[in-house]
Amino acid sequence: MTLDKSLKVSGGAIKSRNVLTRVERLKRLKELDRWSEGDPVLGIPKTRVIKVSLKKKKKVKTEEDDKKKKKK
Repeated sequence: MTLDKSLKVSGGAIKSRNVLTRVERLKRLKELDRWSEGDPVLGIPKTRVIKVSLKKKKKVKTEEDDKKKKKK
């Protein structure tokens, strides 16, 4: 069965997920020093997923831009 064009997301792989796989959770816990080798894999603690959001850059006004606006 095919998926309609209107339902497809253009950047689907880029979007942040709210559920990590067990391997990703273990990797994150190792970085936080909350898990070490030999600890049980089942029943590991939850990890917070950090959402990355890009802020738009503000355009810096220059003297040339002001001159162009005044001419119009």
